[in-house]
Amino acid sequence: MTLTTFALVRHGQTDWNAERRLQGATDIPLNDVGRGQARDAVANLSGHDWDTVVSSPLSRAAETANLIAEGLGLSVARHVPELTERSFGLAEGMQAGPELEALRIPGGFQGAESEDDAAVRGLNALEALAEEFRGQRVLVVAHGTLLRVSLSRAIGRSLHSIDNAVLNLAHHHVNDGWRLEFYNGERLAADAPA
Repeated sequence: MTLTTFALVRHGQTDWNAERRLQGATDIPLNDVGRGQARDAVANLSGHDWDTVVSSPLSRAAETANLIAEGLGLSVARHVPELTERSFGLAEGMQAGPELEALRIPGGFQGAESEDDAAVRGLNALEALAEEFRGQRVLVVAHGTLLRVSLSRAIGRSLHSIDNAVLNLAHHHVNDGWRLEFYNGERLAADAPA
């Protein structure tokens, strides 16, 4: 049995996260809280030997990955463009309210990447990594919405939002697909919904 294990980690906090603004593909850096979250994540990841670390190229994910990798005595192997957060189009930078609602259309926002397209893109990227690093342990730092919709598609059920810099542990088997073991730092029962 060839099992590839993934730690899927959302980047640390940014000012836009703290202000509850939609970030999407806008390149917003980590804030000091986010840097602390990245350093704290090392403790939950240090019990495993990771073969490689990859991240989204957006600075909040790249810096989170660098801080985690450094804490584990590793380095980031590369940045994968397909792991960039879902684009929210004209809604990026906005907070909940009438202006944001005016941009809402079925399935998202005007000018945004659809959730389905983001899920396909993210899952394809993860499956390409599973093929490249078959049988290894891969640490991926990316983005909340991209990880949520990709994992939802992978396991066939809807997941709720992903917290900043917490452990999500998934396993990929060539024949049996994906299994999610930890979500938002909590171990899942084999048959429990996430």
